[in-house]
Amino acid sequence: MYRVQNGVLQVLLAHPGGPYFRNRDQGAWSIPKGEPEEGEDLLATAEREFEEETGVKPAGPYIPLRPVKQKGGKIVHAWAFQGDCDPAAIVCNTFTMEWPPHSGRQAEFPEIDRAEFFDLDTARRKIKPGQDALLDQLRRFR
Repeated sequence: MYRVQNGVLQVLLAHPGGPYFRNRDQGAWSIPKGEPEEGEDLLATAEREFEEETGVKPAGPYIPLRPVKQKGGKIVHAWAFQGDCDPAAIVCNTFTMEWPPHSGRQAEFPEIDRAEFFDLDTARRKIKPGQDALLDQLRRFR
């Protein structure tokens, strides 16, 4: 999701929840995204995952962006759309993991613990390596 506020292009990024990212900022944020279900259309996946991670229903028109490869090798397919929301009101799904490690205890964490709109220069510093190419593409479209 992107918006233009006071003439400045801003993009919505999500900070991953859970204990491993609690104290990480630069290079930790991401576009809201997720894995497709078997046979699911990639745009349908993007719409579903965005809503699951933010509580906001996305609406086109969509700008298809070229897929990018993250540092770990994962290919990210993305679409941009113009919209707005209150990042403080974001609600998302949760995941369960063993925490602390090797404790045998399960803990539940939000998939994202916060979201925020950033101008493109700030977003470039915040976003995971590899996803910054999505910001370059969005800049060219706007």
